Amino acid sequence: MTVDVDVALVGGGGAASLVLAALLRHGVRDLRIAVVDPVHRRGQDRTWAFWDQPGNELDDLLSASWSQVEVITPDAYRSLDLAPLRYAMLRSGPVYERAAEAERRLGVTRIVAPAEGLDDDGERVLVRTGGDRPALRAGWVLDSRPRPPGRPGRTNWLQHFRGWWLATDRPFFDPQRAVLMDFRTPQPARGVSFGYVLPVDSRYALVEYTEFSPRLLTGAAYDAALAGYQALLGLDPARCTVREVENGVIPMTDGPFVARPSPRVVRLGTAGGATRPSTGFTFSAMRRQADQIARALAAGQPPVPAPAYPARHRWMDAVALRALDRDLVGGREFFGRLFDRNPASRVLRFLDGATTVAEDLAVMRSTRLLPMVTASVGDAAGRLHDRLAPDRRPPWSPPPPVVGDEPPADAGVAR
Repeated sequence: MTVDVDVALVGGGGAASLVLAALLRHGVRDLRIAVVDPVHRRGQDRTWAFWDQPGNELDDLLSASWSQVEVITPDAYRSLDLAPLRYAMLRSGPVYERAAEAERRLGVTRIVAPAEGLDDDGERVLVRTGGDRPALRAGWVLDSRPRPPGRPGRTNWLQHFRGWWLATDRPFFDPQRAVLMDFRTPQPARGVSFGYVLPVDSRYALVEYTEFSPRLLTGAAYDAALAGYQALLGLDPARCTVREVENGVIPMTDGPFVARPSPRVVRLGTAGGATRPSTGFTFSAMRRQADQIARALAAGQPPVPAPAYPARHRWMDAVALRALDRDLVGGREFFGRLFDRNPASRVLRFLDGATTVAEDLAVMRSTRLLPMVTASVGDAAGRLHDRLAPDRRPPWSPPPPVVGDEPPADAGVAR
């Protein structure tokens, strides 16, 4: 038996949930929609943090938000006013609940099974689910499953992290401000690390240790790093309780992700280029993709979102990754100069791909010239080599899970 639909969402995590909610919000009607995923997502399995302007569809779902954030290096403390933006924290449970409500009201068909193959003939896509389950034939497929880039990058790093949800027995955190980056953590031999604090109230916060580097740590090493950061903050372990643990691994690579692998298949999330290579932030681009898809379908147009980031930003990310990877600049210095020499709102809009060319030039001027010129020349040489020579590098594959842990969340935690 084959089920015919207009749109099939393959993968039911954050990206698909945002699409379902956007379809309902934009009044999409009379479309046959299906979701194909082996897991029916519920509850708090990840946390996203992002910046936006208050007064939108997410306001009533947020766990917390802040108009003030801190960026700390060993030699400087920065308290940044984000106005008119805010930094916001969103846990997955309310997102899945809103998506479930959208499923009900849109009459979505759910197939709890993995998609074993997508056969696109240019007119319809056959979604094969295997076994005795019905196959699905769709006019369009929106595929949010993790995928490697189309070719290995010239630089391949990971953003990897572990966070503890800490409850204290007395007021400790300032719920009016978050710590965006605290670079007082011990730095890895290759890469950069920082701490991260998102307070929900004065006694409860997500405290996280993050690295940008080529290699994952062991579970014990993440715990040791978090314990060290907890001590640096002045938190007494005897007066804290770890309520939950979150882990994540996000690719940071200049390898290109193929957002349109065939005529009627569109990839979303990291596989569709939503992850910013220089920072790992993903949520805001997933949200933009969802909104663009819903608007297109409501207007009877193909559900193909625009590229997540301008081409010039992807080039700037490639140069920055090369400069960090080749130790031309230090991570603490690089990010510290960005926030020292630009308004916080400009830096955040730049990281979100929303700045003008003039603002991009201002951001570029805040970095040290010689290392970035060197990295730019190296990037240009690498691009020329990729065009002229066959790629003999081994194929890129997703990183293994953190030792001793469940596989990390595909869309990332607290990003």
